[in-house]
Amino acid sequence: MSDQERSISTMVQRRTVPGGPGGASTVARPRDRQAAAQIPGAGVGTPRPRTGRVKVSGGQLRPARKARLRIARLDPWSVMKTALMFSVAAAIILFVAVALLWTVVEGSGALDQLQETLNALFGNPDGSGRVEVSAYIDRWRVLGFTAIVCGINVILLTALATLGSFLYNLSSSVLGGLEVTLAED
Repeated sequence: MSDQERSISTMVQRRTVPGGPGGASTVARPRDRQAAAQIPGAGVGTPRPRTGRVKVSGGQLRPARKARLRIARLDPWSVMKTALMFSVAAAIILFVAVALLWTVVEGSGALDQLQETLNALFGNPDGSGRVEVSAYIDRWRVLGFTAIVCGINVILLTALATLGSFLYNLSSSVLGGLEVTLAED
């Protein structure tokens, strides 16, 4: 894409409007009067190719409308707020999952089996030198460690998402951003 085409594409707003018998069309509308003077044929719609059919009232079929959009910028503040909410939700889910899993492990007797196995391997036959698993692993220690990991996770995910939005904005100014095609069902 040349510099002139790029500057023209930034001055034009594209909208998909229902067309006549030919179907939907994309209409280029200049954003201001100076842009209209620079673009030959601005405002003239070009028909879009049909991709499917959509039922309208009365059971009639018409071509589906499509709109091609470009994501030019992500607002870092919005990205940060959204990432914070999603990471807090993920932290809550992780904390509850670990609590439930620990309850199942305690209820199944797996910790007692681990205690017996470790004492059989490392303990003395006279009973001295017993290994106490509960001295190293218990419910509150595991949940505390999970809370610390969840807190770090919230901070890192929020910071990385915000940094990602800044990097996307830098790269989209050079490369043009992502193009998305929206189609009517």
